[in-house]
Amino acid sequence: MHIFRERRLQTFLQNYQNRARLLIACPDQLGIVAAVTSFLYEQGANIVESSQYSTDPQGGTFFLRIEFDCPDMTAKKAEMEKEFAKIAETFEMKWRLSLHNDLKKMAIFVSKEEHCLLELLWEWEAGELLADIAFVISNHEHMRESVEALGIPYYYIPVTKEGKNETERKQIALLKEHKVDTIVLARYMQILSPAFVAEFPFQIINIHHSFLPAFIGARPYEQAYRRGVKLIGATSHYVTDDLDEGPIIEQDVARVDHRYHPDDLKRVGRIIEKTVLARALKWHLEDRVIIHKNKTIVFS
Repeated sequence: MHIFRERRLQTFLQNYQNRARLLIACPDQLGIVAAVTSFLYEQGANIVESSQYSTDPQGGTFFLRIEFDCPDMTAKKAEMEKEFAKIAETFEMKWRLSLHNDLKKMAIFVSKEEHCLLELLWEWEAGELLADIAFVISNHEHMRESVEALGIPYYYIPVTKEGKNETERKQIALLKEHKVDTIVLARYMQILSPAFVAEFPFQIINIHHSFLPAFIGARPYEQAYRRGVKLIGATSHYVTDDLDEGPIIEQDVARVDHRYHPDDLKRVGRIIEKTVLARALKWHLEDRVIIHKNKTIVFS
């Protein structure tokens, strides 16, 4: 299986070595698309995918994601960024240019619940989740064998109320040492401190086991059972200092009824959780998400 994944990865890197993505957010006005596409034409680029959205054509914010092929893209990236900065200044753009095959480096945090972690590992092993998994961190030991069998380092860092600051210090040191730029909380049942979140703004993706904004906090399935809901869901969002209130990337639901007890809700919910997290993570890895205030624009 490792050989299959490596072959698929190498094929991907070879096939997309000249592909890049340009993400833009700016005040809406005339001429944005014309300026961007003309620039890409002058660079010898061929646009293969383009998505755009405006909150309001009159004084709103305009969002654009363009994917394109350009010969010798890796070598040209720095010069292209320098030239595009002139256009960006004219239109007051917030923007970023990324290479398609410049894979993000990811770390996964997990506690006792294993379903989200196993889904991500399976998709990664199958070549469907294109990222460089640097390591897995857990406050429990029980997933070590499954993770290390795939050649992924596993760090057991226990969490206590008295030693939480030291725990986070160790975690942050590992993340920086390995230059991790994407952190996934795959049912990591610990609240991160504001100091930790501030180190990685909009780089931490969480899966919450309810359809937010309903049932924020702990034991949402028990809350849902007491409320007698007819739908349960899961929400993947970026982590901020406000618990479970960061920008939402993806959500999904399933129907339930009066016959579902808390354990039944959890069983159905686990399926939703792992699929929602995987979708949200893929969109993030593919630079399909632009954060706007406390919302996201997702060009899925």
